[in-house]
Amino acid sequence: MTESPTDLHRRRFLRDSARYALMLGATSLPLLPAFAGVPGPRHDAAPLARVRGGRLRGQLEQGVNVFRGIPYGADTASRRFQPAVQEAAWRGVRDALAYGNAAPQGGSEGPGSEDCLFLNVWTPALRDGGKRPILFYIHGGAYNNGSGSDPLYDGSALCRRGDVVVVTVNHRLNVFGYLYLAQLGDARLAASGNVGQLDLVQALQWVRQHAAEFGGDADNITVFGQSGGGAKIATLMAMPAARGLFQRAWTMSGQQVTAAGPRAATQRAQIAMEAVGAADTDALRMMPMEALLAATRVRDPSRVENSSLYVGPVLDGHVLPAHPFWPDAPAQSAGIPMVIGNTHDETRAFLGNDPANFALTWETLPAKLEKEQYVDLLPAVVIAEYRRLYPHYTPSDVFFAATTAGRSWRGAVEELEARARQGAPTWAYQLDWGSPLDGGRLGAFHTLDIPLVFDNTDRPGSRTGDGEEATRVAATMSTALIAFARHGDPNHAALPQWQTYSLERRQTMLFDATSQQADDPRGGERRLYQQVPFIQRGTF
Repeated sequence: MTESPTDLHRRRFLRDSARYALMLGATSLPLLPAFAGVPGPRHDAAPLARVRGGRLRGQLEQGVNVFRGIPYGADTASRRFQPAVQEAAWRGVRDALAYGNAAPQGGSEGPGSEDCLFLNVWTPALRDGGKRPILFYIHGGAYNNGSGSDPLYDGSALCRRGDVVVVTVNHRLNVFGYLYLAQLGDARLAASGNVGQLDLVQALQWVRQHAAEFGGDADNITVFGQSGGGAKIATLMAMPAARGLFQRAWTMSGQQVTAAGPRAATQRAQIAMEAVGAADTDALRMMPMEALLAATRVRDPSRVENSSLYVGPVLDGHVLPAHPFWPDAPAQSAGIPMVIGNTHDETRAFLGNDPANFALTWETLPAKLEKEQYVDLLPAVVIAEYRRLYPHYTPSDVFFAATTAGRSWRGAVEELEARARQGAPTWAYQLDWGSPLDGGRLGAFHTLDIPLVFDNTDRPGSRTGDGEEATRVAATMSTALIAFARHGDPNHAALPQWQTYSLERRQTMLFDATSQQADDPRGGERRLYQQVPFIQRGTF
C-alpha cells in the first residue's frame, strides 16, 4: 500500500524524534506535532512564540527553548531561479518541532524539496528583553549540499554555556540556488546566479525582525560557518543587500576570494541545460525537480579532478557587484570584526579514506601530488621544499601537508592579507588538535572544528572522541566564539592572548590541548605556494 504524505511525514518525524531522544538522554519522546487528522499530545510548558506568519509551538529541551522548521520564505518551486517571497501566514498554532525540508540535492539529505526555506532557533528565554548575542550558523557542503539540521549544529550547548541565541538555516543550493541564467534571455532570472545567497539575506532579515521575540539582540548578530558556510559568509560581506544584517563574522575552512565570472557561469549553465535536455530557460523552470538534479552530476571540464559542475556565487553586477576578497577586502564590511580559521590537516578528510595515500613512496608521490594539489607547481619543487622544511616527514606526510596548503589554506591567507591591508579587525586561528580516533591518522581534518565550536563533542558524528582533551579544546573554542559574539573580540580568561592578524607578524592562535599564539605558522609553506597566483577553483 502506498503511504500518504501525512503518514510518511509522521513516520519520518517519529524516527527523528527517537534519534533526538537518544541524543538528549531523554526518557521519553519529544512532543509530537499535530498532523492533519493525527492530534499529538500537548504539554502546558511548551514554549509559544509569535512571528510574522502566526503563532509557533516549540519544545523545552534541558532548559533550552527549541523551535525547528520555522518558515522564513514561501515554497520556491513556483519561483525557481528567482528571489524568494515571504512565507504565507497560517491560522492557529503551528508546531515547530521537526526540522524542515533540506534543499534539493543528492546524497544522504536528498532529494530534498524546493519548499526548503526553514530555520531553527535555540534560545534560553522568550520575550524577556535579554538582548542576547545571536549566533547564525550557515552550513557547509560547498554550494551543493547540506542543511542546518545536522546533530552537530544543535545549538543547545552554546545556549547553556554562553546565554546566547543560536539559529541554523536551510537555503537553496546547487543549480537551484546558483545557476546563472541572466544572459539567456529571461529578465526574470537576472538574479538567478545568487538566489541561494539572497535566501540567506532573507533569513537574516527574519532573524533581525524577530530577535526580541526570541530573547536576542537584533543589533548583535554573528554569522559563523564552516567550509561552504564560510564561503557564503565571505560572499555576504560583499553583497549590498546584506549590509547591516550582521555585526561579526567567524569562518572555518571556508573562503570565497573570487566569484564566478558571468561568461564562465553562463557556459556552465549551458552545460547543465544540455545535460538535462532543456532547450531554453522555460524548460528548465518547468521540469521536475528530480530531473533538474541530474545537472548536479555533470562533469566540470574546467576542473583538474573528475568533479561535478561548479556552481557558486556569480559576479552579476547587481546582487554581487564585486569579487568578495579581490583585489581588496569588501569596503562595506571593513568595520565588521572577523575570525578566519582553518585546520592543520584539512585534506585528510577528503584524501585520508584511501589507504594508498598512507603508503606513498618518494617514487609514487609526484604523480599523486600533481593530481591533487590543484596548483600548477612542479611536484619536484614542492617535494624538495617540504623535505627541506620538514626532514622527518614521510612521503604521505608531504602529500597531506602539500595538498592542504595548496588547496584549502590559500584562500584563508588571501583573505587575511586583504583584511590586514584594510586595517580591519581580524583574528586568525589554526586547529592543531587532532582527533584521537583511528589511531590519530586523520589529525586535525576538515570539519573537526565544528563539534568543538558548538561544544558538541558528545553528538553523533563528532569524531572527536569523548576524552578530557576533546572536552577542554571544545570549551576553549566555544567560549572564544561566545566572547567574540558578545564583545567582538574572541579573547577570554582561559585562552592566551590572541592578537589581531598583521602582515608583519601574521599572529595565529593554534588551538590544541594547550593553545598558544604563534607568528606565521607554516610560513615556509606559505612562501612556497606564493610562487604562483591564487585562483579560486571553479570561478574561471
